[in-house]
Amino acid sequence: MKRRDFFKNTVKGAVAASVIPLSGSGLPVQDPSSNKLNDKDKPFGNSDPEQWYQLGTGKKPRPDRKNTETYDVVVIGGGAAGICAAVAAARNGSKVVIVQDRPVFGGNSSSEIRVHLNGVNQLKNGLPERETGIVEEILLHNRFHNPQDSYPVWDHVLYDFITREPNIEVKLNTSAMRAVMTDGKISAAYCWQLTTETEFTLKGDVFIDCSGDGLLGATAGAYYRTGREASAEFNEKYAPKEADGWQMGSTVLLGSKDMGRPMPFEAPHFTIKYEAEEAHPERQLKPFELGFWWVELGSKEDIIGEYEENKHTLLGYAYGVWDYIKNSGKFPETENFALDWVSSLPGKREARRFIGDYILSEPDMLANKHFPDAVAFGGWSLDEHNPGGMLNLSEPPSYFHEDFEKPYQIPFRSLYSINVPNLLFAGRNISQTHIALSSSRIMATCALEGQAVGTAAALCVQKKVLPRELGKNHIDDLQEQLLRDDAFIPGRPAKKPLDLVQRASLIFASSTSSGDAKLLKDGMSRDYEGMIHHWQSDSLPAEVQVEWEDRVRISKIEIKCDTNVKKNIMLRRDSLENEIYTTQVPKELLKSLEIDGRVKGEWVSLGKIDKNRTRLIRFVFDPIETTAIRIQLKSTYGDDKVKLFEVRCYA
Repeated sequence: MKRRDFFKNTVKGAVAASVIPLSGSGLPVQDPSSNKLNDKDKPFGNSDPEQWYQLGTGKKPRPDRKNTETYDVVVIGGGAAGICAAVAAARNGSKVVIVQDRPVFGGNSSSEIRVHLNGVNQLKNGLPERETGIVEEILLHNRFHNPQDSYPVWDHVLYDFITREPNIEVKLNTSAMRAVMTDGKISAAYCWQLTTETEFTLKGDVFIDCSGDGLLGATAGAYYRTGREASAEFNEKYAPKEADGWQMGSTVLLGSKDMGRPMPFEAPHFTIKYEAEEAHPERQLKPFELGFWWVELGSKEDIIGEYEENKHTLLGYAYGVWDYIKNSGKFPETENFALDWVSSLPGKREARRFIGDYILSEPDMLANKHFPDAVAFGGWSLDEHNPGGMLNLSEPPSYFHEDFEKPYQIPFRSLYSINVPNLLFAGRNISQTHIALSSSRIMATCALEGQAVGTAAALCVQKKVLPRELGKNHIDDLQEQLLRDDAFIPGRPAKKPLDLVQRASLIFASSTSSGDAKLLKDGMSRDYEGMIHHWQSDSLPAEVQVEWEDRVRISKIEIKCDTNVKKNIMLRRDSLENEIYTTQVPKELLKSLEIDGRVKGEWVSLGKIDKNRTRLIRFVFDPIETTAIRIQLKSTYGDDKVKLFEVRCYA
């Protein structure tokens, strides 16, 4: 029987059944006068382990959904930082769980909020210094699977990227309610999954709070601060003279669509009139199609506790701005436009900032301070939003204090707690000042921090140490692993102590148009500060060959190719295509290649890839004894030359 016919034929039966007396059925019946269950003599509504009567299978006890699970690394938060932390820890051998309190991954970049996943988009020279590593893998994955630039599809691109990792368990719609402490360390995160009514106690060795607001860390007793530091505390020229509680606000974004016919707009009752005549000229209303990042509200007190109230107010402001655009008569070009989407989840910028062994500050960034424990970088401008937001229309929505000449370093000491020894963090809640946050809060920068702490957590598990000891005694190991995994640390070339290419007697290529094949082992995986660190062929196909005087035993070959880090590839709502943004797969990306090894004088195939989709290309094979490897480079995604930055070989 078809589903529709089944329902049609059973409606009358269902109605009839609903009026059948329940006496004699074995079910408790409420006595309305006493508000008690007549067969249990207990107040109605009290928990009863046998209250569930399931038609079809008979009476069953209420399910007791409480699970205790054990992992190496527990990651709280599924935004850019949390995703990269979980993937990095898993790929480096840890058993990982990632806990996200929304139904989708992505945080502010998800379809629920739709902020561009910005990073070092543009320095003073006008060019990006784009992030590589896991966050670039994600952006490339999106270019291949989401050419239509759909935000709902982006959600599932992220879901695909995470769930394909065998060492990661995913908990969506799950909130980390509090930390469980044992002997001063976090022993578990107590979590609640809304959709399954399940309590999870997630045990682990290392915990990473990438949630932004940082509830896990706060309930663990980790020290944190909120608000703006006084300028004298860190010698910050853009900080206020006196410390105060102001925090940058959350934003409601909207989108509109040309419907091809006149579309009148009537504002809902909660709309707040937009006082355009009082607004600073930088509160621009064109282009209007993608909404306005400056429809925001900050707070000088409890920005987390005020979130729902602020959301209601922000919706009023967002509709007020749209009402002004549609009905003021000053924008006739909007006649055929209608709202297509309005966020119901304001995107957050600031709340708790945990305190680590080092607090990153404005002078560190502007002076490009060198940190011996650097593990990530940033370079978005010092972009401090007007703390009053829509309550302070007369001032610019953001001050954009200063751009950077080159990226700044982020130290590992700012990514773990000063007083909770097994707590790491990444994202807007790291150990930094309010002014430093105005730059580092950008999502791709948070993603780099996430890869750093995920890798650190895995090393802590392997070495049986805590984050502080890892930073003091094993920082080279952490930095080397990050660089091997295609992260970039400005001013810190890779040393590669185990890379057999460092022992090679000769590296040469079939042709060269720029650079030199010898640069493929120099430890720098991009051209930087005007220095060339690549080899490029003059045509395709092309070959690179590595020779050793004596036989070496290898089972892994790793290659870093070109994706043009001077161009941005993030998902944008406007699908911008120009000299620094592209919606396409980078034409420079290597598409097909083959690897051979010379064994007893004969070339033996070690592997080939026809549709490569990453900058870091790995080949793993059974160990061989060889005196040479040959990399046959066959095609790119559009360029008539091929560029490589690094070749590594490992036993």
